Amino acid sequence: MGRKRATDRIVADVDTGRAELVPDPARAGSWTLLLDGAPQSHVDLADPTHLEFEYVRRLAAAIDLLAPAGAPLRVLHLGGGALTLARYVSTTRPGSTQRVVEVDGALVDLVRRELPWPSDPRLRVRVGDARAVLAGTREASVDVVVADVFTGARTPAHLTSVEYAAEVARVLRPTGWYLANVADGPPLRHARRQVATVRSVLPSLALVGDAAVLRGRRYGNLVLLAGRADPPLPELTRRVAGDWFPGRVVTGEELDRFAGGAAVVHDADATDSTPPPPGIFSVRR
Repeated sequence: MGRKRATDRIVADVDTGRAELVPDPARAGSWTLLLDGAPQSHVDLADPTHLEFEYVRRLAAAIDLLAPAGAPLRVLHLGGGALTLARYVSTTRPGSTQRVVEVDGALVDLVRRELPWPSDPRLRVRVGDARAVLAGTREASVDVVVADVFTGARTPAHLTSVEYAAEVARVLRPTGWYLANVADGPPLRHARRQVATVRSVLPSLALVGDAAVLRGRRYGNLVLLAGRADPPLPELTRRVAGDWFPGRVVTGEELDRFAGGAAVVHDADATDSTPPPPGIFSVRR
């Protein structure tokens, strides 16, 4: 690993590839984590409520609205990165119990050393496979499951199936919610199948994203929100529409049209998510 000054990027080989921590020239104390050139996380060490990536702001907006403001939650994060969302929840919902699952132990060590998170006995990081840890989680023990797992910029196949979604549903409390970062591009085959798959076990579902991505015009991130009760759609719609980069919330008949009769994914036919187009990622240097 090479390091010169606090303003220089930090480069390290980790278990899943090459990690880079790149300082944000626009915000002192802020860093972007990349894995093999793909942005994974952005962290503001001084202000954990500053969320640079739009899809993370959408995940955070959902968490803000799914329970009364400030109320502690039990959150299971599948995928750790630099713990951006876990830091946000610790700040906005003190007393929350959070478990972060990250498959890359060397990456966890790098983030702990270079971008340390505040000490909190209720925030635990576990190195392991997301689905294996999910399978070992108690039934009806979690308020929110957040899935943001990527290997080589793709979600692994075993985290896309109905068997996986059933495990998510099993660990959620009756009023719990599943939030997932779904990355896809034209013709949105992966996103449509994820809607069909998750909705088969958690029937109340909404999809949040940029209009161009939702219409299949470009590659990007969509946030899937699923549970057993109606989500706070009016409030979420207002939050998403008022973002720096306004988005849309798709539900009901519009979501039916989006899914378009897509087939449910099973373990036997699951594949990794759609790879991003070459050259799509860039970071300020």
